[in-house]
Amino acid sequence: MPFVKHISAALFAVISLVTPLRAEIQIQPVLSPNGHSAWLVEDHSIPFVALDIRFEGGTNLDEPGKRGATYMMTGLLEEGAGDLTAQGFAEAVQGLAAEFSFSSYRDTVAISARMLTENRDAAAALLHEALSNPRFDADAVERVRGQIQSILASQAQDPNAIAGQTFNALAFGDHPYASAEEGTPDSIASLTRDDLITAHRNALVTSRVSIGASGDITAEELGDLIDRLLEGLPQTGPALPSMAGFSPNTRQAVIDYPSPQSVILFGMEGIAMDDPDFFPAFVLNEIIGGGFRARLMEELRVKRGLTYGVGTSLSTADWQPMWLGQFSSSNATVGQALELVDQILRDVAENGVTDEELLRAKRYMTGAYPLRFDGNGSIAGIMAGMQQSGMPIDYIANRNAFVEAVTSQDIARVAKRLLDVDKMLTVVVGQPEGLNTAP
Repeated sequence: MPFVKHISAALFAVISLVTPLRAEIQIQPVLSPNGHSAWLVEDHSIPFVALDIRFEGGTNLDEPGKRGATYMMTGLLEEGAGDLTAQGFAEAVQGLAAEFSFSSYRDTVAISARMLTENRDAAAALLHEALSNPRFDADAVERVRGQIQSILASQAQDPNAIAGQTFNALAFGDHPYASAEEGTPDSIASLTRDDLITAHRNALVTSRVSIGASGDITAEELGDLIDRLLEGLPQTGPALPSMAGFSPNTRQAVIDYPSPQSVILFGMEGIAMDDPDFFPAFVLNEIIGGGFRARLMEELRVKRGLTYGVGTSLSTADWQPMWLGQFSSSNATVGQALELVDQILRDVAENGVTDEELLRAKRYMTGAYPLRFDGNGSIAGIMAGMQQSGMPIDYIANRNAFVEAVTSQDIARVAKRLLDVDKMLTVVVGQPEGLNTAP
């Protein structure tokens, strides 16, 4: 979860000047003197550098009975470090015109930093303190604990959150993916300072780090900076989890929720990024549910008005890739909408897609891709994510060619593989009507 970020007006002014960059960026591999690797895009046009640091494992590494410890620990990294209390740390960040953010997710703990060249060394020293020497003061612990309890209370009343948590619990059994990364009210209430210290030691492991950097810094300077940032962190940690698998014991679950409309979440096993069929699946997803011209949107919203919007995505989670879709519909039309989703997916699995749909998806995907590289922060984050996913350094240069190479035969083959509708799990939160109640 991204906690409150510190950002100064001076740094915001610098960030706002960063112009969109092309996808044809030059990535340099960097090896620090201590053997840490990173990817760098140099850009000396503005005296500003962005870093993205990701530690593999994330909230999956919570110890038994300590669900939410990594999430809570990450929220405390900016609540005081070294000799600085929470207020002192915030003032120091502000005084350096820097920006830090600390987030935890199922598969990763992510740290992003933005700093001006003139303050880079001081900002890096401050960030090192946050990473290596967090205080976990009692007042800060209780403040963040209260924030998380408030989030959990809100999620308990949010039909979208209820749908996601129910889906995960049914889909992933006893794997960490089955439970909320934020923990539960009881688990959060029971966490101690020692639990947070353990979570910190387990999560921030240098042998599992991926780093992207973009901006006003050379390869040599970046190597030295990395070593200073990671100094003192453990090199090894607990074992990563095994694959989650996707084995729900039901095809459909309905959670009663008093509302005039229902939230519907559906999904099935996906395709990993290192699978030879990933790019056909990527394009196929765009055709089915990737945008306003996608088939689900056309059939459910444009032609029949059954929903305001419907979308699908390929989730490339480390321990179980998934293909997921979500929409909301009036309770009275849920049955009709779900029947139509079923028909559309079965039709694509059986008959593939049209040439026009394939051409339109390719045109959009290749045209929109460069827009992702809209500044140094975006570039740093993309590169760190690429490394963590095991993608080659030339992926950005070749990505559009991979999309263009997808044929209608590829789509037909992968549709039959991916769209196994008889194994699809559907969760409905609301008071739906007209559902097929067969198991």
